[in-house]
Amino acid sequence: MLIQGGRIIDPSQGIDEIGSLFITGGKISWLGKGEAAPPQPDHDVLLARGLIVSPGFIDFHCHLRQPGFEEKETIATGTRAAAKGGFTTICCMPNTNPPLDNQATIEYVKALVFKEGVLRVLPIGCISKGREGEELAPMSELASVGVVGYSDDGDPVLNSPLMHQALEQSRTLGLPIIDHCEYTVLGNGGVMNEGALSARLGLPGIPVAAEEIMVARDQALAKLTGGWLHIAHITTEGSVDLVRRAKEKGIRVTTEVTPHHLTLTEEKVIECGSNAKVNPPLRTEKDVQALIQGLKDNVIDIIATDHAPHTQADKSQNLTLAPFGISGFETAFGSLMGLVHNGQLTLATLIAKLTCEPARIIGNRHGKIGSLAIGAPADITIFDPNRDWVVDTSDFVSKGRNTPLAGSKLKGKVIATISQGKLVYKDETVKLEIRGGW
Repeated sequence: MLIQGGRIIDPSQGIDEIGSLFITGGKISWLGKGEAAPPQPDHDVLLARGLIVSPGFIDFHCHLRQPGFEEKETIATGTRAAAKGGFTTICCMPNTNPPLDNQATIEYVKALVFKEGVLRVLPIGCISKGREGEELAPMSELASVGVVGYSDDGDPVLNSPLMHQALEQSRTLGLPIIDHCEYTVLGNGGVMNEGALSARLGLPGIPVAAEEIMVARDQALAKLTGGWLHIAHITTEGSVDLVRRAKEKGIRVTTEVTPHHLTLTEEKVIECGSNAKVNPPLRTEKDVQALIQGLKDNVIDIIATDHAPHTQADKSQNLTLAPFGISGFETAFGSLMGLVHNGQLTLATLIAKLTCEPARIIGNRHGKIGSLAIGAPADITIFDPNRDWVVDTSDFVSKGRNTPLAGSKLKGKVIATISQGKLVYKDETVKLEIRGGW
């Protein structure tokens, strides 16, 4: 299979040029400049002129809901929605029913992925048994069946001695402890960012201090243990400053930011109600700018969607009762391209934060993902950076239609996604010249 004549951007190799690449046996076997073709006489061709060809996107934080919440999402629908968003590797959080806190549940998810998924799914195991925050899950056992980290996401680890134990284990296992940093005693019952807007609307808020207190505690424990802390969905200027100082001191901390926290503010709650209700909440424009600067400075390591699908019935409840979460797979790239078009991020930086940087966190246990290097899995995203489109939730592949971007016009669209050499998504509204058996 030949992908011919696209602009190849691969930050892992410092490549940004017009070129072609060849796929053999599900791996990248050849890379050439311009529209040159490899010497093999018989191959299928996907003509990529005018398009950008990058490593497949990697999402280190998403919720596939299965097992237990199949009305919200399944591995079948979730992986197809991710493919539509340009993702070829996704890491699923363990807040399922039952939670992913033992070998049997991990093996069950892996079997479902093999049977019904269309791309690589790497599970994240629980920090605590049952996500109850009382006793460590069997972390070594979970590592032996391929988890890429540990988290009780959806809930923070409030139990400091337990977090201390988990971070000590992470040092031995070489896998991150991923914490939802929220001191829930503050802002309990909050539905949006606490501040002047929440006061004006008469809505209970979640203060920035709820996040920053836990970031500070976790970093202190990471310093004490030498463990690996990964902060999920960072949202505040103060948290960015804390991480910056921790990295300067040599504390092992990595962190992620979501597309919605990079591109939306608390004002969206006025317009979109429960579809803009997310935890941690959308913050202020000052926080957004601090997050963007944190990405540019490599204080924030990666972008992750925190894809959190819900049913329409769930999100149709009033703001107090509706669950937190945004369905993000299918809008992530288009919304992030707004930062490129307005000059706040370079395209190379955006691609790096979606490919080689999350691959660095995952490591090589699951192959050389996040790169178009010879011998790497043929995980490839092809996109048009200038294609305008309107978010229509009726076209979503995900079961979750809960997004504050419904009806928004975005610029930048995934055209095709290839996972391990197989075409798993193609935009049917775009005429893409394909010759052969793709």
